[in-house]
Amino acid sequence: MLQVQFIRDNTQTVLEGLAKRNFANAKTIIEQVLTADENRRKTQVELDNVLAESNKISKEIGGLFKSGEIQKANLLKEKTGQLKTKSKELAENLTGFAEELQELLYQIPNIPHGSVKAGSSEEDNEEVFKEGVIPNLGENALPHWELAKKYDIIDFELGNKITGAGFPVYKGKGARLQRALINYFIDKNVAAGYTEYQVPHLVNTASATATGQLPDKDGQMYHATQDDLFLIPTAEVPITNMFRGNLLQETDFPITATGYTPCFRREAGSYGAHVRGLNRLHQFDKVEIVRIEHPENSYNALNDMVEHIKSILRELKLPYRILRLCGGDTGFTAALTFDFEVFSTAQNRWLEISSASNFETFQANRLKLRFKNKEGKSELAHTLNGSSLALPRVLAGILENYQTEEGIQVPEVLIPYTGFDFIGA
Repeated sequence: MLQVQFIRDNTQTVLEGLAKRNFANAKTIIEQVLTADENRRKTQVELDNVLAESNKISKEIGGLFKSGEIQKANLLKEKTGQLKTKSKELAENLTGFAEELQELLYQIPNIPHGSVKAGSSEEDNEEVFKEGVIPNLGENALPHWELAKKYDIIDFELGNKITGAGFPVYKGKGARLQRALINYFIDKNVAAGYTEYQVPHLVNTASATATGQLPDKDGQMYHATQDDLFLIPTAEVPITNMFRGNLLQETDFPITATGYTPCFRREAGSYGAHVRGLNRLHQFDKVEIVRIEHPENSYNALNDMVEHIKSILRELKLPYRILRLCGGDTGFTAALTFDFEVFSTAQNRWLEISSASNFETFQANRLKLRFKNKEGKSELAHTLNGSSLALPRVLAGILENYQTEEGIQVPEVLIPYTGFDFIGA
């Protein structure tokens, strides 16, 4: 959430940033924010003055009673009664203006970093890096959903029977390969200095709001209504919320965390060939990395995250590219996002497998996550997160790019985790 003082002091910058995102009615909502904030501040000043006057008169009344000036004291008591009524009215107005301001601020996305280009969709994203050799598989190459059926390693129909579309069942070597990827990703992250956590898979409304899933993604998450809990769309939510409300010291930076969780997304309205197989699921596994950083170091940290994810893809020997997302494709909470895509040779298309984002102070403001700077003043920290990695499309890329006429080779780096080097009939 943007800080209202930042909006006040940098109104034109905010409007230009929202224009990069094609954010509808930006000028109107910013004007509403400024009006609500002005009303809130004026009301606060008026309330403070009324309370100060009431306190002053209360002291005078005590003195008058002591000196025996009962009539004057009673007249002042009448005035304090009027002031109490006025202060109650002002307090109610203040609450209303504060709630109005909060609701307005919740609707405004983060301001893109200066390097982010304007754009309306993924077509406007910038390719900033590409690496790896796209294999020549020949005319008989199969997409992963056909390979999964041929070698009996993923059963999409069984998942549909148990739950519904988008909930696959991994079997035999498919399940072991999935588990191998999770362990490999976690080991790589821990070796890079990230502390591993196992976190809840459901969160409360406060947690979903603090990291920006609510109200922006209301309806896109699975909601356990009886307990008012949400199934997590990513481990970013519980991991980042571990630090909600904390006051850090500069010596605490950097805070680095990683964790594996299943992720749950309704993905309402997603249909068609582009979401077949593992391309888009309602439940999937992902290993996440999260960082809490000093504002002066957060973009160096983002670069470190990007290099770390690159090192994993190099070891997997998958062809990939990195995109800097345009304003219109950047997530609601992010200031800058790099998307990683692996090339699916059998599908002849790029598949997103990771995003690494810097949220700057946007999440920290909602989280009330602060640190004491060198001057002893409280300041908002910066938060970052990245997928390291999301499994479904990585697995799809491995199955498709490592296929042969006889079966599927296992990437060399994964063999110690799987215990086998080949998936065949």
